[in-house]
Amino acid sequence: MSTPEINVELLEQYCSAYRNWGRWGVEDELGTLNHITPEKITEAAGLVRQGKVFSLQLPLDSKGPQTGAFGRVNPIHQMVATGTDHVEGAQDWPLGWGVADDTLFLFLQGGTQWDALAHIFHNGRMYNDRDARLVSSSGAKKNGMENQKTVVSRGVLLDMPLVRGVEYLEPGEAITSDDLDEACAQLGVEVGTGDIVLIRTGDMARRRDLPLWDGYSAGDSPGLSLLAAPWLADREVAAIATDTWGAEVRPNEIDGSFQPLHLVMIVNMGLLVGEIWDLDELADDCSQDGIYEFQLVAPPLVIPGAVGSPLNPQAIK
Repeated sequence: MSTPEINVELLEQYCSAYRNWGRWGVEDELGTLNHITPEKITEAAGLVRQGKVFSLQLPLDSKGPQTGAFGRVNPIHQMVATGTDHVEGAQDWPLGWGVADDTLFLFLQGGTQWDALAHIFHNGRMYNDRDARLVSSSGAKKNGMENQKTVVSRGVLLDMPLVRGVEYLEPGEAITSDDLDEACAQLGVEVGTGDIVLIRTGDMARRRDLPLWDGYSAGDSPGLSLLAAPWLADREVAAIATDTWGAEVRPNEIDGSFQPLHLVMIVNMGLLVGEIWDLDELADDCSQDGIYEFQLVAPPLVIPGAVGSPLNPQAIK
């Protein structure tokens, strides 16, 4: 079969073909997480054989990738009570008792995060044919992050640089359905219903120690092509996550568009999408033992009405 031309017509075709509106009922706010059954969770638990745990979270500190794009900044951690306060007598607690306390200001999608189904709109609608106006200054009345409060399944890592024999993918380098099939074949894994697919591009590893992350946030990057949409839909994956800021390839493949694959994945499929995941340590371990499947425990924070959430995902082998 010939490769389809990537244009607005193909985008609209995919939005229609892979639309899950009503599939799990008109009240549904879970989307593709419905693919995760009790049997799938039990299967995932059986993948824990070595007792190794990998945190996939980028630290929430001032050294993160945010440089002001979309108004986002890195987390701001502030102390409101300290040990120096205690020693200097600034705390009036009995019996020599002292305390430290602190706060954290952050953009919910400024670091390792999930996108809620209320995060993206298309022509005034969001997942399950809901009015975008249901997301107001008071938060999301529907499709909010609190609905995804339990995320546990079989995780699969597809290490694209390893598959292509390079250290990292270049900005603008796209990953298609054929590329994902090739990765599965080379790495010896299959992806099916209810799986969570982690797609490593090497972009985070390449940029994180460069000044201002070398334009990582909101800049050009490797990522999923629009042509990956059929693969995600046909395999009924529950979620995807990448080590890039926006999951899909940049520059975007359709002139004048912005993140077109998000319209297919989030708005129409109801797919849970994760971004800015630190996959490097896990990838190193997988390359050593040749095992690219694991239990993934990755619940967001329960923030009613939020359209995204930070998390500390755990891959357990």
